[in-house]
Amino acid sequence: MSFRLTLLLSLLLTACAQPAYLAQSLGGHLQLLVAAKSVDELLADPATDKTMRERLHLSQDLRDFSVERLHLPDNSSYRRYADLGRKAAVWNVVATPELSLELKTWCFPLMGCVGYRGYFDRTEAEAYAASLRVEGLEALVYGVPAYSTLGWSNWLGGDPLLNTFIAYPQAELARMMFHELAHQVAYAADDTQFNESFATAVERLGAATWLQTRGNAAAREQYLRANQRREQFASMTRAYRLQLQALYASAGSDAAKRAGKAELMQAMRAEYLQLKAGSWAGHQGYEGWFADANNASLSLLSAYSDLSPAFETMFLRKGSDWTAFYAEVRRLAALPRQERRLQLSGDQ
Repeated sequence: MSFRLTLLLSLLLTACAQPAYLAQSLGGHLQLLVAAKSVDELLADPATDKTMRERLHLSQDLRDFSVERLHLPDNSSYRRYADLGRKAAVWNVVATPELSLELKTWCFPLMGCVGYRGYFDRTEAEAYAASLRVEGLEALVYGVPAYSTLGWSNWLGGDPLLNTFIAYPQAELARMMFHELAHQVAYAADDTQFNESFATAVERLGAATWLQTRGNAAAREQYLRANQRREQFASMTRAYRLQLQALYASAGSDAAKRAGKAELMQAMRAEYLQLKAGSWAGHQGYEGWFADANNASLSLLSAYSDLSPAFETMFLRKGSDWTAFYAEVRRLAALPRQERRLQLSGDQ
């Protein structure tokens, strides 16, 4: 998952942005940077326990692999570690109208318009979400384990490893790191779905490459089970998203649409419970998502997944050449949004 921040200069360049929000963004990120310590320093410290040493060594193997095999940026990102003392790096707020799957967007200097708004304090995120609900929007607050500064903070030490994801299983840690590093490769300032789907494609392709060449049998088996659940979850939620889109676009009354929406959401939760009791063998990793599911959470899934197959096809079309693939993505990112989407659709 990604929440991007601009640094002090970009914050000062805008007079229309909300000062309080920008101040918490800048302050929160600077606190994170101050808390970060060099991985080499931590490994040399006899007080660093065995488990943390193993995780740090794995993270550096993954980081080296990301440069050598995936040709992701070779910089200071993920060469330091910070314990934030909390379960999320930031909390994002996303919102949609009651009868629409169109994400509300917020615009910021340099990074453009995005479909989320992040807070380093959960209470502030919840308060903002509550204000959106008063306006009649459906809002969701969710914790984000990592975010990318798009390379802007490399001169300050780069994006650090965090306690929020350092203990992830091997392949999941790979996915997280590769996803966030991908945002430093290409970024379209007006297209959240393009950016997140590209990073999702990189994390999927990169993790598969890691497991094939460096992962052990246990890691491959663990990843296979997790990925099967992930694919089933994606397929099921995509089906309901399409039904909701058709419902909202229909000529029915708002009352009829609300009733249809309630039926579909109930059916989706019922199908999840069957899946959990069946092939998932009681796995509860998606429990929280279904408990909070609404238009906003469904729309967010679309941003991360709908275009990723097109990027994976593009990767294959480029002969599985990472450098050529990134060059093509950067070319598309520089195009106007409509033209970018039209050309990308050729890979779907």
